Amino acid sequence: MTEAHAGSRTDAPTGLLDDIGSELLDGVLGWLADDYLRVEVSGLEHIPRSGPALVVANHSGAWGLDAFVLHKLLYRELRRPVHVYASPVVFRLPAVAAYARRHDVFTDDPTLGRDRLAAGHLVALFPEGLDGVGKSFSQRYRLRPFNPAFAATAVRTGVPVVPVSVVGAEETLPKLGEIPALARRFGLPYFPVTTPLPLPFKWRISIGGPIPAPACAASFAARAVAARQLCDEVWFTLQGMVDRDRRRRATPFR
Repeated sequence: MTEAHAGSRTDAPTGLLDDIGSELLDGVLGWLADDYLRVEVSGLEHIPRSGPALVVANHSGAWGLDAFVLHKLLYRELRRPVHVYASPVVFRLPAVAAYARRHDVFTDDPTLGRDRLAAGHLVALFPEGLDGVGKSFSQRYRLRPFNPAFAATAVRTGVPVVPVSVVGAEETLPKLGEIPALARRFGLPYFPVTTPLPLPFKWRISIGGPIPAPACAASFAARAVAARQLCDEVWFTLQGMVDRDRRRRATPFR
């Protein structure tokens, strides 16, 4: 389990049922990745086997399944912890909260894992945030503006940013509409209208070459400019990777 920050829901205790549910979800994610979604991963060599890096991915699909599948595969293939920064919404969903607590997911950290990076860990995040998973199916694979906070963290820590493109999640759980009454009932930013179960579209996850962080300037203004430029570079890089991988598909099924 990841270290918890004050006020974070990640420090909540877990019981036997939570442990069972977490193990069950872990098995389901493995089956989804390997057999149902047939996820094809390329570029793993771009993620360091030791030392810190920020792993930055696009975010899509009505329920954000891409975050869990990506974490499962990275943890399994790299054989090292991957600390994922997530919205507090994740910890409001009983079905996934226990899994998140046990698998290095954290929230309520305005530095986006700076301490974890300083300790030599990997931190993964989705700078589109809920806007990424909240976009309609008609807007699929059009990246939303990135929150530049991740770039500020990269500049302050000097760690590289590794871009990750996920293609397939938009079709697997398409967001076809919203139900505002249910969103209010469960305290969610939106409650999507989507398919009852994930659809069996093939996923492709491409990991690009690391983008080095610029030198950390002494002044806040200079650091802010550098972070904005890095944020824009990562956005354009990721949008290009997504567009490329979509063009490579003969159909979404293969």
